[in-house]
Amino acid sequence: MRTLFILSFLSVLYSTAAFGQTANAAYDSVLAKKLGADEHGMKRYVLAFLKQGLNTDTSNRKQLIQAHLKNIGRLAKEGKLVVSGPFLDKGTIAGIYVFNVTTIDEARSLTASDPAVKAGIFDMELHPWYSSAALMEIVPIHNTLQKKSITD
Repeated sequence: MRTLFILSFLSVLYSTAAFGQTANAAYDSVLAKKLGADEHGMKRYVLAFLKQGLNTDTSNRKQLIQAHLKNIGRLAKEGKLVVSGPFLDKGTIAGIYVFNVTTIDEARSLTASDPAVKAGIFDMELHPWYSSAALMEIVPIHNTLQKKSITD
């Protein structure tokens, strides 16, 4: 819950700064349209918290985690996953996803494709989210920085 509050606060802070500005001389209408931005440079996403599931069986956990990582890569390549990553504090929330979809139902169908979610290793908590459309540029930029895939 604390994480959701922090992310919401940062989004509101960013939104307040963005909405308070006057017209932007650097505005790129072509890029804004490509990224799905509204007039404020923002768009809808679904934010997902990856939580520890009820399945604690460790017998095939390694295989499920590898399949989970491959699924993340597939969703990113399809343009459905903007960003994801694990939390490093070993808490009950294992990671975060930002889905490039506008509804909880769309995000729920994407999470259903994750083998670790199907097996109950993880569970997803989904929230509609409004943030900068510039997030859509993360995957292409990341691909230029990634020397080795996490699934290798």
